[in-house]
Amino acid sequence: MQENRVRASKPNESSLVRARSRQMSGIIWQHREILAATTLVDIRTRFIGTVFGLAWTILYPLLFLGLYAIVYTMIYRVKVSGYDTVDYVLLIFCGLVPFIGFADALGTGVSCILSNKALVKNTIFPIELIPVKSVLASSVTMTVGIVMLLGVLWVRGIVHYTQLLIPVILVLQLIFTVGVIWLLSATNVFIPDLGQTISIIILFLMLVSPIGYTEEMIPPELRAFMFPNPLYYLIMLYRDAAYLGTVRPQLLAAFAAIALATWTVGGFTFRRLKPLFADHV
Repeated sequence: MQENRVRASKPNESSLVRARSRQMSGIIWQHREILAATTLVDIRTRFIGTVFGLAWTILYPLLFLGLYAIVYTMIYRVKVSGYDTVDYVLLIFCGLVPFIGFADALGTGVSCILSNKALVKNTIFPIELIPVKSVLASSVTMTVGIVMLLGVLWVRGIVHYTQLLIPVILVLQLIFTVGVIWLLSATNVFIPDLGQTISIIILFLMLVSPIGYTEEMIPPELRAFMFPNPLYYLIMLYRDAAYLGTVRPQLLAAFAAIALATWTVGGFTFRRLKPLFADHV
């Protein structure tokens, strides 16, 4: 009986994980003003010394998307039934814009703890915010790209009520990305080689994600291999809402579950490893 009472008094692992997740959310909300200020500093720092400055937030997505369009339409000469060249390019952009945001956050976020040694050893600044501000700063270009994309779609008469869901999808993407960066940045403190492989991982994700092709172009026998890729759900949600004017509840529910699970696991891992950071940076 006594042993059972002892077991009952101990919190199980799942409840501990949920408690840590709520604690991370509370830290972000409590220090939201510090987070906003440091994120703005990060954004300005990225463009210090450049000729165009903050204009790069517009020029970068334009150049990247333009090059991608040239490769697929003029070099690969991809033709999709039911789409002319412009529509096909816009379809690509619906998936490419969020991928740019995720890839940028992944590229800068993995090493954010090691590159902010002063903040890690600062006893006042909550280091849980370092990956969060890295993700938010990296998402500026993506946000500008989404606004530009919607502007072009509206000019071409592609207006759907489902486009109102894009902010919801964006929030889910940020939740998912922060969880990933919490997990990877904490791991990178102890395994610095992880940071050296990110460019390869980003290239791999670009190749296996449905950016340059539609869902109908995926052979039926290969579609099952798409389901383990979280970016599949993300890209399909953006494409459906922005361009096709549809929303598949099962995709939205699946990505929401993935985002919340990643946030929870990433936050739990970061909090557990945080006490060891100062000894390894």
